[in-house]
This record gives sequence, structure tokens and C-alpha cells, in this order.
Amino acid sequence: MQEIENLPDDYMQQLHMKIGKKVKKIREEKGLTQLQLSQAIGHKSVTVVSRAEIYYKKQHFNIEHLAKIAFVLEVDMCEFLNFE
Repeated sequence: MQEIENLPDDYMQQLHMKIGKKVKKIREEKGLTQLQLSQAIGHKSVTVVSRAEIYYKKQHFNIEHLAKIAFVLEVDMCEFLNFE
């Protein structure tokens, strides 16, 4: 078992960036704009989606966002963590 002290400083940042890129890729494949996705998950503007897709100012998707996005895009939430 690894100790948390050995976690690289940028580990969480890199993880959030990978998830954001994956959401963007799937969103684009499904033909939705950031605005369409934002509205579909209950936001009036693209701010949450646009910032989280690129991890702007450390904004990222939370588990509720990912669950709603997965539902809207008709994918399993695990897809956002598949980085292959």
C-alpha cells in the first residue's frame, strides 16, 4: 500500500484535467455544445462546463456533475475515468 505522502503534488490537478478532456471529447462526439450540455444539467450559462473542461481556475466537475453529464450523454460514468 502506498502512503498518501508519496502522492505527487500535481496528481489531483492532472486527474481533473484528464476528466475534463474526456467530458469534452464525449460531448463533442455526441454533437452537443457547451451551452447545450450546461442547460441540460441545470445551469443557465456555460461557465461550469467551459471552466471544468479545461480546469480553469481549478474549477472541476464534481461527482454530481459527472452523474448528470453521463445521463445526458447516455454513457456510463466510468467512461470519464477511462484514459486509454
